[in-house]
Amino acid sequence: MLWAGLATPLSPAPQQAAAAEGKKVLTVAVAQSVDSLSPFLATRLVSTSIHRLMYENLTNYDVKDAHPIPGLATKWTPSADKLTWTYAIRSGTKWSDGEPLTAEDVAWTFNKMMSDDGAGTANGSYITNFAKVTAPSPTELVIQLKKPQATMTALDVPIVPKHIWEKVEDFSEFNNDKAFPIVGSGPFVLTGYKADSYVRLEPNKNFWRGAPKFDELLFKYYKDGDAAVAALQKGEVSFVNNLTPAQSAALKGQKNIKVNDAPGRRFYALATNPGARSKDGERFGDGHPSLLDERVRHALFMAVDRETVIDKVFQGHAVEGEGYIPPRFADYFWKPSADQKLAYDPAKAAQLLDEAGYKKNSDGKRVGKDGKPINYRVLCHATDPNDKAVGQYLTEWWGELGIGVTLNCLDNVTDPWLAGTYDLAFDGWSVNPDPDFVLSIHTCAALPASPEETGATDNFICDKQYDDLYAKQLAEYDPDKRADLVKQLQSRLYDTGYMNVMAYPNAVEAYRTDQIESITTMPEDAGNIYGQDGYWSWWSAVPAAASGDSSDGSGSAGVLIGVAAGVVVLVGAGVFLAMRRRSTAEDRE
Repeated sequence: MLWAGLATPLSPAPQQAAAAEGKKVLTVAVAQSVDSLSPFLATRLVSTSIHRLMYENLTNYDVKDAHPIPGLATKWTPSADKLTWTYAIRSGTKWSDGEPLTAEDVAWTFNKMMSDDGAGTANGSYITNFAKVTAPSPTELVIQLKKPQATMTALDVPIVPKHIWEKVEDFSEFNNDKAFPIVGSGPFVLTGYKADSYVRLEPNKNFWRGAPKFDELLFKYYKDGDAAVAALQKGEVSFVNNLTPAQSAALKGQKNIKVNDAPGRRFYALATNPGARSKDGERFGDGHPSLLDERVRHALFMAVDRETVIDKVFQGHAVEGEGYIPPRFADYFWKPSADQKLAYDPAKAAQLLDEAGYKKNSDGKRVGKDGKPINYRVLCHATDPNDKAVGQYLTEWWGELGIGVTLNCLDNVTDPWLAGTYDLAFDGWSVNPDPDFVLSIHTCAALPASPEETGATDNFICDKQYDDLYAKQLAEYDPDKRADLVKQLQSRLYDTGYMNVMAYPNAVEAYRTDQIESITTMPEDAGNIYGQDGYWSWWSAVPAAASGDSSDGSGSAGVLIGVAAGVVVLVGAGVFLAMRRRSTAEDRE
């Protein structure tokens, strides 16, 4: 593979120098590993959040109400039949290395995704309906569609510099993690990285909205959430997200710490293995055959007490789950009807299992068609305490039905998930203002081409009725009609029983007010800071007057010395995987 670098990777010396110079450093504690620094491969929330900082999209989302606003494109005009879209690309924009950013870069990015399966790994669903993409001039981009596509103002695809990326030979393997700084167009430039340790970014002086106010932005990896909270309390990090109720309660009222608890954009779910398959119909994996029966899936979910999950696990920092899209997105939010709802009803669940032919033996155990007691393997993220807590409840609830549960809590659940060697798994995704992406991952088109390859599928769902509804919503430009189709999609997904959305967790996070004077939430009135639909939080953050001025470890400058010295103690060496990974509950939007 070919790659043109501009500098060498970050070493301890520059970090110590930053502390000595008193730079303003915003340090964000994260529990999730980066899956790839290539925007063509990355799907984890931490990775896509970092890519939003590195690369500008055609359009962005307004911080107040998430309506489409200009990004690289200043305006966009559809033809009368809405099959041709013309975008005016911002004039005078430059890449972070000073080279001009033109419509040719945008066209090249999309064309590469259209012609190279590897380049379409993460975001290929956005371009499958593209017929042709051209750049008639440096400030004009034209996209011709095969059929109408409602997501043309919500193409969440990072645009990369052609003069850099055209040197890459294999997009399916290239992780973009060897040479720094990495050339981009967003508010920050990535200047240093160590797997499972840290990601370091600095302001992009060429960013068209203006450079960020912090001198450095550092994402620092903590495998243990309590250790991250302790680091926040000591002033070693500026910000921590995904707080447990106990951590949130402990931090409230502490000097120089502000807790943000707001409605989130995520759902928290159980996903079944419906029989892993590839596009050619080949089956693989070893999911329990009983889960192919819709009655069994319904029975399992009717034995899940969502109220207990909200009250005992999330302790009120979540809303009970129903449809696939959180209530934050009111236009698309859906609830099952009273007759349709799979309400908590253990007696009805037992009845369904009996009807499906999975009855109890003399020992009170449900028996499969092979005569063996049913025991489901449930994939669980080792770094997520919610998975473990809910898993214990599942063991109890399903045990009363006569079904055994084995919790497989792993640091990296990728391998068994992709191989289909699981029965159920804890699942969670962030939802964008336009829900197309999270809907697309359950289509037949998202399945892997073969068992050896990696598709965009979440958990191997392939349902013709769902696919037909998906195609209709994608082609519907009328907002009300499209919203109705999206609700029908959720209804179908709910009825099939492949996914059980248990909760919509709040965004519970905290930051040090002696390091961060102000920071923008999204939505501004009551929203999240981490994992936004854009770069507003870190770009807008204003350093506190005392931030970065000390080198004794009490401020953000002091922590930089500890990053280099303490990385090995904290996490050791990490490894990149050029595939979809789920090592925590926080995945792609």
